[in-house]
Amino acid sequence: MIMPIDPMLIGKRGDKETFLLPGLANRHGLITGATGTGKTVTLQVMAERFSSIGVPVFMADVKGDLAGLSQAGGASEKFKARLQELGLPEPERSAFPAIFWDAFGKQGHPLRATVSNLGPLLLSRVLMLNETQAGVLTMVFKIADDKGLLLLDLKDLRAMLQFVGENASAFTTSYGSVSAASVGAIQRGLLSLEEQGGGLFLGEPMLNVDDLLQTEQGRGIVHILAADQLLNSPLLYSTMLLWLLSELFERLPEVGDPEKPKLVFFFDEAHLLFKDSSRALIDKIELIVRLIRSKGVGVYFVTQNPTDVPDNVLGQLGNRVNHALRAFTPRDQKAVKASAQTLRANPEINTETAITELGVGEALVSFLDEKGRPNMVERVYIMPPASRIGPISAAERDAARSASVLNGAYDQAVDRESAYEKLSAAPKAKPATAAKTSGKTTIAAKKSSGTISDVLLGSGRRDGVLTAAAKSVVRSTGNQIARGILGSILGKKR
Repeated sequence: MIMPIDPMLIGKRGDKETFLLPGLANRHGLITGATGTGKTVTLQVMAERFSSIGVPVFMADVKGDLAGLSQAGGASEKFKARLQELGLPEPERSAFPAIFWDAFGKQGHPLRATVSNLGPLLLSRVLMLNETQAGVLTMVFKIADDKGLLLLDLKDLRAMLQFVGENASAFTTSYGSVSAASVGAIQRGLLSLEEQGGGLFLGEPMLNVDDLLQTEQGRGIVHILAADQLLNSPLLYSTMLLWLLSELFERLPEVGDPEKPKLVFFFDEAHLLFKDSSRALIDKIELIVRLIRSKGVGVYFVTQNPTDVPDNVLGQLGNRVNHALRAFTPRDQKAVKASAQTLRANPEINTETAITELGVGEALVSFLDEKGRPNMVERVYIMPPASRIGPISAAERDAARSASVLNGAYDQAVDRESAYEKLSAAPKAKPATAAKTSGKTTIAAKKSSGTISDVLLGSGRRDGVLTAAAKSVVRSTGNQIARGILGSILGKKR
């Protein structure tokens, strides 16, 4: 007989306790509050609770504080006094299994995606392309796909852009016109992305999302992405996390409403996801949030203000933790009122007033009940974490990385044959040698006049080359099969 999973205690005040139900944790959530009000500790406590019941967690560490999850907490006198003041029990000290990731490969295992897997829609966002330039980029992806040319890293995409630009007239009929100005703008964008370190994110080996779903001795592994440097490139940061969500959506099967989530994904600094995003991309984000629940994934957006999240997405977030908001400006006052209206009213609490009066570590909490309905909001203190509050040392981080079950799996970059190598190896144009006999060009002369366009655009000899390319693709793409709906939605090609 399978025993039911106990509710997770998140907050307490006197005799009042607020519990998050594991079976409804995949209904997503929202954690808000001004800077310094306790959001990071709330993230830490919730990650501990999920890990304890065997649910893996993925979270971005934008300040370096969440790394403390990997170490047991300490009981300082100040900490004990604070717990006694709030009437909260002292937690049993414990470290949690953690794996560190870093897009730059410095503070954790490198986190990578291929250019093809990222897709033209998300890449257009990172490069801040306009509609015309994004259309050209989509065309380049399509041509590469039709020609069997793998786009794995930045040099592949640069080579493909150069090839398409040099042979633009040959593609006009089948794909549409190619603007040299648009190709140049994309190339400049790629240069800027590389200067920001984005080239380290694009390549192989690409993350296998199955590695995010592991447990260790019955506890879910907490995956922590070092984001303190990554946040200097906010578009790259938010696009990377959105790509991860799309990968989870594609890879995981439908499970309906499980007794607990397969994975919980915390999206910190969530306002960056929606800032400067096109209407089309926001629609796709809404689609992911709405449908990924049935894959057993809970998504929790973390931001300062509820108004940072579009209404259509906000309506999908059932579990709420609201830390203090400050009402110094008319915009702040409007945000406080909007936040209060999104919580189920409690006749004993003036929600709008309470939001501005909350102390550090105090929050207004409303989780879903057994029937999926929001509970009345309660004003509680967030429970203390069992792990360390604050950052860890470089030596502790290195030790955790060395002990990781994924140590060595992603650390060495792989550069296999792809578009750059094939386009570089294609023969360049040579002058034809006229035949002295019968006034015709000899077969040998025809062979010597082969150009890169002949090889890849349509001479009779292209069949053999493309057949070889197709075989290479079959051998190399292995587990990169088209994975469902979102591949076409986000324009991703394997």
